[in-house]
Amino acid sequence: MCLCESLFQCSLGEECNGPETISTAGSEIPSSSEIDKRHQSKDSIFFRDGVRRIDFVLSYVEDLNKEWEKKLERRKEFESNLQKAGLELETEDKKESEDGKIFFVKIHAPWEVLITYAEVLNIKVPIKENDIPSMVENPLDCVLYPLRLPEKVMHPEPDYFTAPFSKDKQELYLINDESTFFSPSMRNRIVNYILTRCPYGTEEGKKKFGIKRLLNNGTYTAAYPLHDCQYWKKASDPNCDSERYTLYMEWARFLRFYKEQPLVLIRKYYGEKIGIYFAWLGFYTEMLFLAAVVGLICFLYGLFTMDENMSSKEICDPAIGGEIIMCPLCDRDCEYWRLNTTCESSEYSHLFDNVATLFFAIFMGIWVTLFLEFWKRRQARLKYEWDLVDFEEEQQQLQLRPEYEAKCTQKKKNPVTQEMEPYLPLTSQAVRFCISGATVLFWVSLIIASMIAVIVYRLAVYAAFASLMENTQTLQPISGVLTPQLATSVTASCLNFIIIMILNFFYERIAIWITDMEIPRTHMEYENRLTMKMFLFQFVNYYSSCFYVAFFKGKFVGYPGAYTYMFNRWRNEECDPAGCLIELTTQLTIVMAGKQIWGNIQEAIVPWICNWWGRRKARNNPENLYSRWEQDHDLQTFGPLGLFYEYLEMVIQFGFITLFVASFPLAPLLALMNNILEIRVDSWKLTTQYRRPVAAKAHSIGVWQEILNGMAILSVVTNAFIVAFTSDMIPRLVYYYAYSENEDSPMSGYINNSLSVFLISDFPERNEPKENPENFVICRYRDYRYPPDHEKKYLHTMQFWHILAAKLAFIIIMEHVVFIVKFFVAWMIPDVPADVKAKIKREKYLTQKILHEYELEKLKERLCQGDKRATEKEFIATEGRMELSRAM
Repeated sequence: MCLCESLFQCSLGEECNGPETISTAGSEIPSSSEIDKRHQSKDSIFFRDGVRRIDFVLSYVEDLNKEWEKKLERRKEFESNLQKAGLELETEDKKESEDGKIFFVKIHAPWEVLITYAEVLNIKVPIKENDIPSMVENPLDCVLYPLRLPEKVMHPEPDYFTAPFSKDKQELYLINDESTFFSPSMRNRIVNYILTRCPYGTEEGKKKFGIKRLLNNGTYTAAYPLHDCQYWKKASDPNCDSERYTLYMEWARFLRFYKEQPLVLIRKYYGEKIGIYFAWLGFYTEMLFLAAVVGLICFLYGLFTMDENMSSKEICDPAIGGEIIMCPLCDRDCEYWRLNTTCESSEYSHLFDNVATLFFAIFMGIWVTLFLEFWKRRQARLKYEWDLVDFEEEQQQLQLRPEYEAKCTQKKKNPVTQEMEPYLPLTSQAVRFCISGATVLFWVSLIIASMIAVIVYRLAVYAAFASLMENTQTLQPISGVLTPQLATSVTASCLNFIIIMILNFFYERIAIWITDMEIPRTHMEYENRLTMKMFLFQFVNYYSSCFYVAFFKGKFVGYPGAYTYMFNRWRNEECDPAGCLIELTTQLTIVMAGKQIWGNIQEAIVPWICNWWGRRKARNNPENLYSRWEQDHDLQTFGPLGLFYEYLEMVIQFGFITLFVASFPLAPLLALMNNILEIRVDSWKLTTQYRRPVAAKAHSIGVWQEILNGMAILSVVTNAFIVAFTSDMIPRLVYYYAYSENEDSPMSGYINNSLSVFLISDFPERNEPKENPENFVICRYRDYRYPPDHEKKYLHTMQFWHILAAKLAFIIIMEHVVFIVKFFVAWMIPDVPADVKAKIKREKYLTQKILHEYELEKLKERLCQGDKRATEKEFIATEGRMELSRAM
């Protein structure tokens, strides 16, 4: 009786005592020896024979609904086809599971299957131990020794020359033990490749295949490779490497935050795709250290020179700021106010609006170039060390997604492979792209609408805050710090952050749905399309409010008597007399810090609570009854888009510390602290809270590299505009060099010079305050306009145009200087280190030499054995090819 027939009968409730590979739990009275045997192997990663390794596990629940028989037929057909593909299965009956409901199908890939698909997937395997000398010792090694991990953790196995596997050349490879020649990550990658392409029948006239579809329709509840042991202790089986335990002890614990990452072990256990992410995150965090130090120095400069700021002194001086009466900040309900009420906020604004701001903006423009160029070099070294030099994305391009093959019924000849393959007609593609584009445009419009709603909130509640703070005695002591402007800004920022999180929640699901609807051809195409959709949305969602405060707030206000209004109802916001930079800093801090805190809660606490709740029953059972596949089944699923969200989170953070860093020099420091925590949170959750992901190859961070390059260029422009239009640096410099009349103190009189005069009797009824108890005649406002007694009444003065010209000139000069330096630095730093280039050439030469010598030896054997097909000319040609290879 075949395995699937046995499973079919067992699922119908018949007694099954079949061969050892079939679960005997369906028997009425299993023998005590059988129970003992099972209990001894419960926490094992091997079949019951203790020899064959479990490479993958499928689970399902026997739900007796109307779909039950259909699911049963699907499973029967699918598992039968898996066996026909050469895989070996072993089933654990539901009676042996902890809750008595779940069946587990364990899958083992025998040697013949592994070597067949290793050739299909072009997997590289060792042919000779690497004899290239290691890098020259770093003189700083003794200083960096406390940061190092033990050598056996950093390099758990020797380095080898490798070549793509071929079944016909097995003697060439270093095969010491067939059971361990392919690492567990390679094995689960091969099995996953088979599972995603294995058919299970025909429904509605279409051929159905792939484990993903079976998971979606509930035929199986989970499919996952096993962790090799429990994370808190080593496996009792001496044949198990307990790499998960090593990763937890040396990498995933927060107390190891100062240690380097065991990237080789990460790559070996999780695959290159996850390894390259942690390599990039670690490198990004290292580079942030320099930016954080410089940013902290700039912040301390602002702190130590706060008392020397002439603008703050004049605002706080009762004889100057106390005598300047400012025009109301809203219509009718707001009152006239004295300038010195903004004393504290003007002092705090100097922390971020000083000469160091300009230096830091230029520095970050160069830093981002250094980061991207040095990452290319680091990536090139990893490509060599991880045998990814010859790995091309074209390999992935040739592998069609199972969903694409299933949904595309029409076929045409592939010009590369000359084989018939499914394709999506151009008309269908056009319709799908139109729907997708319209959906993305709608959601981006929704973000802009929500931002406008927050702006309306700012305009509507300002008067309420002003009235509340003036009439509430308990708020009087803090009225100097918590001004109506600041209160409005903080509450609006918090409201904006809540809206951002809500929109993110819904859009993530919409983006996946429309990307699925487009039916991308390959996995790489799918990820790239989803990445661009999600990034576009997140970019607008997270940065729109910061762009508003930086470039629009206070720029289109008008002047008393001729204010501009939004929707002809709400008067546009004005900046604080000390500038809008402090508000941009507030907005950036709340959104950036809030996102990081919320992200860590989502990543760490939520999975932990879910796993704790799921394992609450299992904790009451003896450990030897809680099997390895059940333990992993109760963990969370990392999912194919798990890394996508990690990259997205970091790239959005990268935008915060580059696009708006001129307004907040401490942003890199916040990002550094977050990333130190992020590395350990990501490693902890991956090692302890999630099932083992299927290993996947990647030789770079993919489309994220281009996104980072684009943001690096945009950051130069945004920071130049922030320094020019949002900070007060250019107006102060123009006053210092062109309009100051006091040689001893050139900046004295700046505040009075920057405020224009308005005659209160010129107020129209719509704008005039209800009360004027002190009978003020004039009020001041922030602008450069002629006074009411001038012939050009309330028109812009020449100083306004001088300042505007200086701002535009500064933007052009700063952009050109930074761009020239950026491109020069990029040109000076080669993408691939010289020693890596030499090693790649050396390895290629030695690999070719070994392969040619092998072919020559095989040819000699054929000649000696009298093979007529092995001619003397073929022998000469092979030797000639070897000589040519040496010469090259």
